[in-house]
Amino acid sequence: MVSSVVAPPARPRLWGRNFGLYFTARTLSVLGDTMVPVATAVAMLSLGYGASEIGYALGAWMGAFALLVVFGGVFADRFHPRPLMIGADAVRCLLQGALAAVLWLGTPPLWFLLGGAALGGAATAMFQPGVNGLVPQVATDPQGANGVLRVSQGAATMAGPALAGSLVATTSAALVFALDAATFAVSALCLLGLRLAPAEPDRSASTLQNLRTGWHEFRSRSWLWSVILIWWVLGVCVWGPVTPLGAVSVIEAHGRSAFGYAEGAFGAGCVLGGLAAIRLRAARPLLAGGVAMFLFPLMPLAAALVPALPLLLLGYAASGAGWAYWGVQWATTVQTQVPEDRLNRVTAYEIAGSVLAVPLGQAVAGPIGELLGIHRVLAAGAVIAAGCALALVTVRPIRTLKRAGD
Repeated sequence: MVSSVVAPPARPRLWGRNFGLYFTARTLSVLGDTMVPVATAVAMLSLGYGASEIGYALGAWMGAFALLVVFGGVFADRFHPRPLMIGADAVRCLLQGALAAVLWLGTPPLWFLLGGAALGGAATAMFQPGVNGLVPQVATDPQGANGVLRVSQGAATMAGPALAGSLVATTSAALVFALDAATFAVSALCLLGLRLAPAEPDRSASTLQNLRTGWHEFRSRSWLWSVILIWWVLGVCVWGPVTPLGAVSVIEAHGRSAFGYAEGAFGAGCVLGGLAAIRLRAARPLLAGGVAMFLFPLMPLAAALVPALPLLLLGYAASGAGWAYWGVQWATTVQTQVPEDRLNRVTAYEIAGSVLAVPLGQAVAGPIGELLGIHRVLAAGAVIAAGCALALVTVRPIRTLKRAGD
């Protein structure tokens, strides 16, 4: 008798040519991106600037990015994300190369640093919406792809800051920015090599109509805008202050290279969180991600307490693990719950909503840190981050959302 048992379908093959090129592009791009905050913070401190000026520079980048990213989403849906991403890589390559040259030649004025940061943020705003939208086009297993990308992002986040900290301590910040320019150049070449199906986007609607359509798709999903509201609080109170104030706190306690090592430990945690997300496919992904986010407050807490270096690195690593696991669940949920022809626009609104508060937090971090004390502000951020994690697991539309297809 022939058995009637049917074997379960095999998981789709992930590592095709397109995904390999996209993986390389994303990994190198993230590697360069994660080197810049460390290099910027340490370089500006070396040039005589303080926490306020570092916050202004980081805020200029993030502010330009947040204000323009919705237009990046519209253009990505209206044309195609790939040419937009390649152009953004080219612009960022030129910007970082110019900054490296100016740092080699002398001391750049503050206005130059702020202007370069703003232009870099604007270019990234054209690049970032397509990051989410291209995943379904280069991979047949979105969660597996997002998990692998999160692992590579974690590895890059681990290597980038540590490399930047070491290079700044032993050579100069100019070399870090030159290497960053090279990562964007290679990323652009990899994106050029992708073989994608011909795109037939609908260009009949105006830019304003496209913005309205994307907004309708965004606001019609209560789980989506609920998360973004929580992220507003997290951005102002935690993500904004933690880099400029954390840099000052860690560098004062343990030296220049320690901040790079701490950021690298966060990246190591991201690797672990990404690996866990590949294996653990929760029926309610946002609830599972919310539970993992209870690890995230350990980063601002470690920066506030600045314990012995091993404990500091452990706090950053555990925080990265929670952050990465949440990130995979979130990215996969957005990619699988939103129609593909509107995904870039919804992604743009999601990114704008989640990061728009960060430059505000970065801009006020220095003055508030001077008023209340850097360590007190960071400790308060840890408490608020725990409150945000609690909100993720208690808000009904978030915790009850089921995985697509279930």
